[in-house]
Amino acid sequence: MVSGNTPLPSAASAASAAVNQTWSTSAGNVNRPLPFRAVLFDFGQTLFQAPDAAALLTEAGVEPATAQRLWAEIWARALTPEELAKGRDLSEAAHRRHWMELFAAAEPHAPGISRRLYEAVMRVESWTPFPDTPAVLAALHEGGVAVGVLSNTAMALQPVLAVHGLDRYVSACVESFRLGIEKPDPRIFAAACEALGSKPEETLLVGDSHLADGAGVLAGLTVLLLPGVPRDTPRGLEAVLDLLQIRRPAPSQATPRNLRFRGDPA
Repeated sequence: MVSGNTPLPSAASAASAAVNQTWSTSAGNVNRPLPFRAVLFDFGQTLFQAPDAAALLTEAGVEPATAQRLWAEIWARALTPEELAKGRDLSEAAHRRHWMELFAAAEPHAPGISRRLYEAVMRVESWTPFPDTPAVLAALHEGGVAVGVLSNTAMALQPVLAVHGLDRYVSACVESFRLGIEKPDPRIFAAACEALGSKPEETLLVGDSHLADGAGVLAGLTVLLLPGVPRDTPRGLEAVLDLLQIRRPAPSQATPRNLRFRGDPA
């Protein structure tokens, strides 16, 4: 298992650290590119930015600073182990019920806002790709790497990709609500690999959640966890190209620091 934090101070050193570093694994030290035939991406906060809920709160008359605080509190609660364990992404009904309960925290500040927030979350046009998403997906596709999207969600993802012309690069979308299972259940990772026609040990999973995405290790995948970045800034997805030794499409901002790797192909 590859573990630990690896600081990547610049885009140039990202490639060196990812491709040339000697990793400690259960099989001993290795100094080689990691051999992946397929890449699975988490959707929200990995490939795509969530709707700007704080802006919606402000439009509803909430003072901007209060809107930012409210949304930060709602989002933080949504990511707690207790909330994630409720199975909100197992069905459309559960998704709506649990998110409406979370959004209710904003009701005292803007009556009726829960419904507006939920409608925004479920609107295809509300989701926007991070600036580096299109180029990285295109480069992987052109490099012959199978690309899939795996998400805990109650929304069909192919239409979201299609709005931005990205569906042509993605071979499979695996959504939890369709299967009735969600990350971190190992079965959903196995289902995603099957949809891509790849073995778990040949598949890299890229995400942002230790609890949900990190569990891919238990299904035999290697997991790359990306740290958070501000809205409308590159997500650091070019590190995936470095791992697969695929040429970056164009110079861009430095890869975010503190990428975390879990697991290693057998």
